[in-house]
Amino acid sequence: MGAVPRPPKGEEPSDGSDQPAEAPKPRRGDRVVQLRPHQTGEGYKSVYSELTRPSIWSRVRTGLRFSGELLITFGLVVLLFAGYEIWGKSAIVDAHQGELSEQLAQAWAPEPETDPTVSASASPSAKPKPAVHGTPIAGLYIPKFDKEWIVVEGVGQKDIRYAPGHYPDSAGPGQVGNFSVAGHRNRATFWRLDELRKGDPILVEGRNDWYVYQVTESLIVKPTQVEVVAPVPGRPGVKPTKRMLTLTTCNPKFDNYERLIIHAELTRTQPKAEGRPAELGT
Repeated sequence: MGAVPRPPKGEEPSDGSDQPAEAPKPRRGDRVVQLRPHQTGEGYKSVYSELTRPSIWSRVRTGLRFSGELLITFGLVVLLFAGYEIWGKSAIVDAHQGELSEQLAQAWAPEPETDPTVSASASPSAKPKPAVHGTPIAGLYIPKFDKEWIVVEGVGQKDIRYAPGHYPDSAGPGQVGNFSVAGHRNRATFWRLDELRKGDPILVEGRNDWYVYQVTESLIVKPTQVEVVAPVPGRPGVKPTKRMLTLTTCNPKFDNYERLIIHAELTRTQPKAEGRPAELGT
C-alpha cells in the first residue's frame, strides 16, 4: 500500500484513451515544417516553433496570393466578354440578318394576279399602310466595307438590336427628303462608319429599284441634335428638294456620348431589271 507503481521505462502515462491525439490542422498561411525538439529548462521545445506561427508577412503573402487569383479570374471574364462583343454578337446579328433577308424576299415576291371581277371598287391609288416596327423594308450596301444589311422599320432598341433601323418619320428610299437610318456601333453593323469619305457610294435596294447615293458630309454631333435627320438636314421646317440619305451611330466606339453622322445625296436610280449596279461589282 502506498506508492503508485511507476510505468515501465520507455512508456508514457495514458489518459485512458486508446486513440492517439489528432494533430491540429494547419491554418491558411501557416508554414508546416518538421519539428526538431530539444530539451530546455522548461521542457522540450521545437527549434522551429517560431516559424510555425503565422506572422504579419505570411498573412500579407496570403492576401496577395488571393488578390492575384481574383484578378486573373476577373481578367478571364473580361476577355470572354470582349470576345462575345467582337465575335459572338457578329454571329448572332448575321444569323438574324439571314432571317430578315428571307422575310424581305417574301414581301417583295410578285403578287398573284387578282380576278378583275372580284373587287372593282378597290382604289389603286390607296396609300400603303405604314410598315410595322421591326419588319424589313430595304437593303443597305456600303461597297467600301463590302458590307450589306437589311434595314428594318423603327429605331427603338428592340428594332435595331440585329439590324439598322429606319426613322419612321423620315422619307423612304429614293424619295424626296431624308431617308434616315440608325445602327449600333458594333463590328456587325456601323463599326467602320467613320472611314467613309466624300464621294464614297452607298446603295439602297428597294422593291423595284436601286438607289445610288454618294457621301457628301461626315460630322459628329451631340445626341440632342436631332435636326440631322430633318427632311433638310440641319434645317428643320424647310421644305426638301433633294433626295438625301443619313446614317447615324454612336461615337466614339464603345461609348455613346456623341453621334457620328453620314450625309449622302442620291446620284441616280437604276431599275432592278437592269441588274446590279456597277458599284457592287459582279
